[in-house]
Amino acid sequence: MNIKPEDLQKTKRPLFAIVYDKLYKLIMDGTFPPDSRLPTEPELAKLFGVSRMTLRHALSRLQEDGLVKNIHGKGNFITKFHHNKNMTGLEKLGNPIYKCISGQIDDVEIQFRIELISDYAKQVLNRSMTAVVAIERWYKRNNQAVAFAFSVMAIEAVSELNLDLQDEQQLLDMIDKKVYELANSATIELRRSDSIPSLKYEIANDKDCDLIVESVYISDKYPVIYNKFYIPTESSQITINSAK
Repeated sequence: MNIKPEDLQKTKRPLFAIVYDKLYKLIMDGTFPPDSRLPTEPELAKLFGVSRMTLRHALSRLQEDGLVKNIHGKGNFITKFHHNKNMTGLEKLGNPIYKCISGQIDDVEIQFRIELISDYAKQVLNRSMTAVVAIERWYKRNNQAVAFAFSVMAIEAVSELNLDLQDEQQLLDMIDKKVYELANSATIELRRSDSIPSLKYEIANDKDCDLIVESVYISDKYPVIYNKFYIPTESSQITINSAK
């Protein structure tokens, strides 16, 4: 697939995601080393030329990814981050949303954009690539969004999976169901988040939620897709069945 640079430049990307990438790079290159304190929110907002609300949105994503820890009354501190591909998770391959949310899902809305490669994408996808497909999904019940998912995949995976990006239903079917049939493994990490980064729909008043971070592998080399599923605590029913 040929991606034109001018097409990438036209991509409309949430401002908080751009701030996230900039902070991510500063953390990973050691500008903000482990255990150091980040500048104050007003200082960071001024540094990036954004509102404090946008900055807090980016900081929340860094916190849920384990890069930043907020200590009440003291500020935001850098933690030690390790991407563990050997992490154990839910015992059976399959979309976590359908297994971990109470009630039925009767519709899924999807939208995507093509983005330039970020340091974050390089970290979570761990492969060479020319661009990234960023995908958002809203899981609905009775026409109301009840859960949200954000995913990234290398543009090269589009051809590897024989996808046509002009066919959104085909894309949805693949990342929501078929990719799990093709996969040989997945890693899952359970976290908590104090907000849901859904800009299009409000979900449960954006209260605390369970966050399921998932890397799906078809080969052992790198994940074909990296997912973050946000399920409001009030409707989350995560179950892990273990056996000896």
